[in-house]
Amino acid sequence: MRAQYRSRLADKECRLELHNLAPLATPFVLIVDPASNCNLKCRFCPTGHPDVIAATGRYQGAMSVEIFQKVINDLNDFPDKIKVLRLFKEGEPLMNKKFSEMVKYAKDSGHVQRIDTTTNGVLLTPENSEKIISAGIDQINISVNGLSEDQFLDLVKTRVKFQRYVKNLQYLYSIKGDCLLYIKAIQENLSEDDQKRFIDIFGEIADRIFFEHLFPNWPGFDDEIIPKDGKVALYGGEVKEQEVCPYIFYTTTVNSDGTVSLCIQDWARNLIVGDVKRSSLRDIWVGSAINKHRIAHLKGCRKENKTCGECGVMSYSLYDNLDNHRSQILLRIESKDYYISKS
Repeated sequence: MRAQYRSRLADKECRLELHNLAPLATPFVLIVDPASNCNLKCRFCPTGHPDVIAATGRYQGAMSVEIFQKVINDLNDFPDKIKVLRLFKEGEPLMNKKFSEMVKYAKDSGHVQRIDTTTNGVLLTPENSEKIISAGIDQINISVNGLSEDQFLDLVKTRVKFQRYVKNLQYLYSIKGDCLLYIKAIQENLSEDDQKRFIDIFGEIADRIFFEHLFPNWPGFDDEIIPKDGKVALYGGEVKEQEVCPYIFYTTTVNSDGTVSLCIQDWARNLIVGDVKRSSLRDIWVGSAINKHRIAHLKGCRKENKTCGECGVMSYSLYDNLDNHRSQILLRIESKDYYISKS
């Protein structure tokens, strides 16, 4: 097998100690959603349930070039470069026909160190792959949702020609250059024989492969396929609830309509903290709307907000732990001069 069996997580020794730095003058990670709609109807994802999404009134569609360029231009206001621009949130990013142009614009801006995306891979035709690689993307994460046409149809309610799907990913691997290709599947959705077959197929056309675990990560969304009391965290390891969400201290999230959510889990738009069409991204990042949530977490009031209180990420998918550093972070966050300093 060519690929390493290894998760997409950065090596622990490469991570900075967030508790010594928060709040940050510049977010480490900027999440931008190129498109909030999807070509699949995954059973385990809110976007795959049109009636659920319609009830929220959430915008469904591609981000405009104008909004995206405004977001990237706004990065000039931060004292440091963004470490990672993540072009993905709740839809299929390649539904945006300008996706490769977005990658190139961000790459040419000089404001970001790395660019990655997460895709179901169905739209990675040779033509699209060539454009995206040429644009300079650094990492592509591909979620494989079946090992046959029937499995795809059962899990994502969409017919996918599996042999063509694999052939397209083989081509992507052949032209990827320095781009890191990570291919993963949800372990709970595959039998042991299917897991072996996944490794045999995709272990030859990726840099990394991994089995991630399904967990209740979407607050307020319930589906029969999602385990309610899983025993394993997203990347394996212990399930343990934390009180303070680290993500809201180092990431900022721009939805496809330009609104800014507190975090990537805000699929229903319950946690809007700004709008890049009306404010600069930096003003939103250091603003009172977002700091209200940070302070609530630090003061032990996270669960007073229903969305944050029901978030499975707090038990299944955290890498940093700020719980024992609340008081020192709270003192810093209340200093008006702190956000002026370098991160």
